[in-house]
Amino acid sequence: MEVTAYLAQNARKTPGKLAIECEGRKYTYKELDEEVNRLAHGLIGMGIRKGNKIALMMKNSDRFVISFFAAARIGAVVVPVNFRLTASEVHYILMQSDTTLTVCDAEFEKTIAAAREGTRVRNVVVIGSPQVLGHHSYRELLRDNVDHPSVEVTDLDDLEILYTSGTTGKPKGALFDHKRVFNVGLTMMISMGITQRERFLHIAPLFHSAQLNLFLISGVVLGATHIIHRDFHPVKTLEAIQEHKITHFFGVPAMYNFMLQVPNSTDYDLSSIKRCGYGAAPMPPELVKKSIQLFKTDQFYNLCGLTEGGPGGILLDPEGHKNHLGKGGKAAFLTEARVVNEEGADIKPGAVGEFILRGESIMKEYYKKPEETSKTLKDGWLYTGDLATIDEEGYITLVDRKKDMIISGGENVYSIEVEEVLYEHPGVLEAAIIGLPDEVWGEAVCAVIVPKQGAEIDEQEIRSFCRKKLAGYKVPRKIFIEEQLPRNASGKILKYQLRQKLKGVKA
Repeated sequence: MEVTAYLAQNARKTPGKLAIECEGRKYTYKELDEEVNRLAHGLIGMGIRKGNKIALMMKNSDRFVISFFAAARIGAVVVPVNFRLTASEVHYILMQSDTTLTVCDAEFEKTIAAAREGTRVRNVVVIGSPQVLGHHSYRELLRDNVDHPSVEVTDLDDLEILYTSGTTGKPKGALFDHKRVFNVGLTMMISMGITQRERFLHIAPLFHSAQLNLFLISGVVLGATHIIHRDFHPVKTLEAIQEHKITHFFGVPAMYNFMLQVPNSTDYDLSSIKRCGYGAAPMPPELVKKSIQLFKTDQFYNLCGLTEGGPGGILLDPEGHKNHLGKGGKAAFLTEARVVNEEGADIKPGAVGEFILRGESIMKEYYKKPEETSKTLKDGWLYTGDLATIDEEGYITLVDRKKDMIISGGENVYSIEVEEVLYEHPGVLEAAIIGLPDEVWGEAVCAVIVPKQGAEIDEQEIRSFCRKKLAGYKVPRKIFIEEQLPRNASGKILKYQLRQKLKGVKA
């Protein structure tokens, strides 16, 4: 079945059960299903048809959930957009994805207004009162008709385009159908023992595939309860776990770190938690140990995957944490994982090779990028570009990234994208972007700059220059000035030497 059929099924089976709660707004499964139908009919009234693309630039909310399922119910393809992106970055996504309608929070309306110029976007729907002439309010789309729309949608119809940057710095859209997304959720149900009795807390952004596919959609399929927070705040998160008796928690390492910094964190009753998941960035073993003490449970799962996998990949379960803390883990349910050499043969334990995946949740393709798709999907395997090792017991550990990707606070940052901006600065001769360990963010985006002769680099001015062209999380947190960059014989910058040299050095 397509994923929204499970929502309708739960509306019939458990109509009075609390489905979602956000900022005091509550919906039972029957009410949620009806609200989805009301918006679905409104989208049809605006000319949206099966296969059309709908972008969502929204923070976590009940409206995000309703918009996602309404689009899915009429066979539209959802394009979640990172709300931290600039107008030029959003413009590329809207253009490349062939988006025709965008739903956004009021605070992002001006960004969308600027980004839609020259794209196929015909309508913009705003949560709140539109400030731009021609935009529509979310409320005016809602219809009185609560019946299921007469649109035939199957599990083989496309559902999502999830954007993830590549080595060129230009985003690529990973395309998924309903079946693949359902399999992502099924993997979590089996691997983590998720049931319909769960009470989820959604604080990680729903535009990310992890929170969206791993837990929101799987939870709705099961008929679980979802508490949604618009933003992450460590104290409010602890309060919510205590108040709502949350059973399942997922967060990026930085969130765990911030909660541990709350002075009276141990005073909160977190005993309802059955399991905790972490991912999207490296989590130091010491932070895992402290988090286990805070939540008073050893049921921790390291979810090590990537967007192209749904996200999917490998996981380290609670048993694995006992003797293999710090490792990525083994292949998740419905997934196979290998570490191979340049010829595609399995490496020996202890050697380093490329981490590759095969399974039922892997993307169909990169949307409208056949060349990139053929380079990534080969003989049924997804070549991740990540370097890893594998031990005698089959546990895989990621050690580096071919793509020079940096994960800072759960956000992916690709070096070439930032470097291209730095090279636009009149005082920069050469630049290299690297990630260095950071206690709060997991990794910090750092710039190594060689100035032009006679030029003086003002660090604050460099950051301001970058902020005009890049989302805030991509702006370098640390800036190092060097006379030259290390290169190999072919002229390629040796970034691993920069990481070794600058690790622990204050900018």
